Amino acid sequence: MYWAYLFIAGFFETFWAITLKMSHGFSRPIPTILTFIGMAFSFFLLAKALKNIPVGTGYAVWTGIGIVGTFLVSVIVFHDSFTLGQGICVFLILSGIIGLRILSAN
Repeated sequence: MYWAYLFIAGFFETFWAITLKMSHGFSRPIPTILTFIGMAFSFFLLAKALKNIPVGTGYAVWTGIGIVGTFLVSVIVFHDSFTLGQGICVFLILSGIIGLRILSAN
């Protein structure tokens, strides 16, 4: 169950990063509110996950999901650049997330 909390927390991290961009420096009310809601859910679920998952592993997986998710959404939604080198780097981050999960004792 703790790993489910962690993965959902990572998805909320992606959510708040994207809504942060959409808030245009907190000048748009709805995306700003959604950013803070996403942050609250993300941190709450991360805290629940860290009750059972080591902090180093949990934090690395949480940020990794946020990195990969935010990168992919930014490429699809905001048409940010995507190069082969960037794709390889994102793949390596994703590989690290999977590796940490597989090799975790919890």
